[in-house]
Amino acid sequence: QVQLVESGGGLVQAGGSLRLSCAASGSIFRINDMGWFRQVPGKQRELVAGITIGGSTKYVDSVKGRFTISRDNDRNTVYLQMNSLKPEDSGVYYCYVQDSLRGGSWGQGTQVTVSS
Repeated sequence: QVQLVESGGGLVQAGGSLRLSCAASGSIFRINDMGWFRQVPGKQRELVAGITIGGSTKYVDSVKGRFTISRDNDRNTVYLQMNSLKPEDSGVYYCYVQDSLRGGSWGQGTQVTVSS
């Protein structure tokens, strides 16, 4: 079983920045894809940014140019640098990792609130 611990959420004014971190531990075999999802009340959880084991990235259109996802494979950690934050970026952010043997795992979620 893979455990994920997230950190870095909080309250920030519009235009500010936050950096989310998610560290994986436990019975890790090999983590392939890693990503960050966002959920707001009344809506489905959506992929915000993803990164493969090779470093290829993808982003939802609304965050392109403002958010950067990265990973440290030695530390089994994924990061999300969020700049120029907007109120519509608010939500609960969940880390997700896909282990090639253990399957998918979710973090507990961290709240991001951007005030206008």
